Amino acid sequence: MLTRQQRTLSSRVAVVIALCCLSSTTWAQEPEQSPSQRSSFLWDATKHTLFDPTTYAPAALNYDATVRDWTTSQLLFRHGFLEHNPRFTISGLPNDAPVSYSEGNRRILSDAITNFGLSFASNFTSRIVERALMERYPQHRKLVKTLGWVERIGVGAYMSYLLSSEHYRQASINTEVARQMGYR
Repeated sequence: MLTRQQRTLSSRVAVVIALCCLSSTTWAQEPEQSPSQRSSFLWDATKHTLFDPTTYAPAALNYDATVRDWTTSQLLFRHGFLEHNPRFTISGLPNDAPVSYSEGNRRILSDAITNFGLSFASNFTSRIVERALMERYPQHRKLVKTLGWVERIGVGAYMSYLLSSEHYRQASINTEVARQMGYR
C-alpha cells in the first residue's frame, strides 16, 4: 500500500507533468479562450473522469481486498495472533495488538477514499492532456483517444494490483491458517 507521503508526491508529480505537457510557446500566441469555453472544458473533463470506470476500480478493489484481509484476520486475533501491518496496530508498530474492528474499517474506508482521490487526479490529468493533444493534433484524434484509454486502463490496472494483491494473498493465508488450526 502506498503511504500518504508517496500518494501526495505522486499527485504532485502528475500535476507538474501535466503542466509541462500543456505549456507551449505556440499556445501563448493563440487567442484567449472565453470563460465559458474554459469552464465547459473543465466540466467536460470532470464529467468524463467521473463516468470512467478506471477512476473507481483501484479504490474499489483495494477496499474489497483490505476488508477481506481484515475480516479474515479477526478470527486469528481472537486466538492471540498479532497484526503484522503497522497501519492496523494500536502502537503503530508491526507484530502488535490490532486496533478494534470498527477502527480498522474506518481506516480501510479512509484509504479507499484517498485512493479514489489519487485515481481521480490521475484520470483527470490524463483527460486534460488528451484534450490538449487532440486540439494540437486534430488529424490524430483517434490515436490520441486510444492512447488515453490505454494509459488510464494501464495505470488503473497497475494501481489495482499494487494496492490489492497483497491483501487478497493475506486473506487467503488467513483462511487457510484458521482452517488448519480448526478455528471457527
